[in-house]
Amino acid sequence: MSMANGANHSSETHLTMQVVNHVRSLIEDGTLHPGDKIPPEREFAKKLKISRASLRAGIGHLAAMGVLNVRHGVGTFVAERPPALGTASLALLGALHGFKPWQMFEARLILESHLAAMAAERGREEHFTALAEEVTEMYATFHEPQEYLIHDMRFHRTIAEASGNPILAVLMETIMTALYDERRKTVERSRDLKQAAEIHREIYRAIRSRNAMEARAVMERHLKLAETAQVSEQALAKDGTKRTIAKKKSTRKQATGD
Repeated sequence: MSMANGANHSSETHLTMQVVNHVRSLIEDGTLHPGDKIPPEREFAKKLKISRASLRAGIGHLAAMGVLNVRHGVGTFVAERPPALGTASLALLGALHGFKPWQMFEARLILESHLAAMAAERGREEHFTALAEEVTEMYATFHEPQEYLIHDMRFHRTIAEASGNPILAVLMETIMTALYDERRKTVERSRDLKQAAEIHREIYRAIRSRNAMEARAVMERHLKLAETAQVSEQALAKDGTKRTIAKKKSTRKQATGD
């Protein structure tokens, strides 16, 4: 990572934490309650003295963490049962960024296939309802990758919660935070979000019907396809960056007459 890229990432992380801390303070002092709609973007961004783009990034992170609930075309609300806004998972991001993508997917394959099976066996009606809602939102947002990604993350978090094992859920929370932070940089390049929504629906149906074996198998198939898709997204993103740099160099040469 270059010094410039490192500085940019540090700045992005700082702004994300600024939004996280502000929302935490609003919940802790009773200004925001579970179920409340958050203030309008313009007003919120002005109060924090950050751009609306930075605010959206922070809100997206909070939504992926399960603190906020984004509903397509309706608005963003405080979750009915928001998790504790600790900084442990965020503090681990630096360490997680050192992991190779294949290592992350290998860990996910081992962990999430078991979580899906456990969710089928132990999940409660409230978990099934939440999974169904996230699948619906995925279908509504597959033309809006950043929005889609939030619901994708929340779907997997809900499965972890439904497993009934809080230790595994915490491990999954750490992985999901890192995944969101990385994937949001490339998800715009995705070409198959509708297909991904369909396989999430398959996972939901297997869990809802309490078919642990099917839930495990479909989750494994999903993660293998997801790994291939993410490698493709990253390659397209790198190619796009190279083209942008080449275009800037060409423009500079034309401007200087070189």
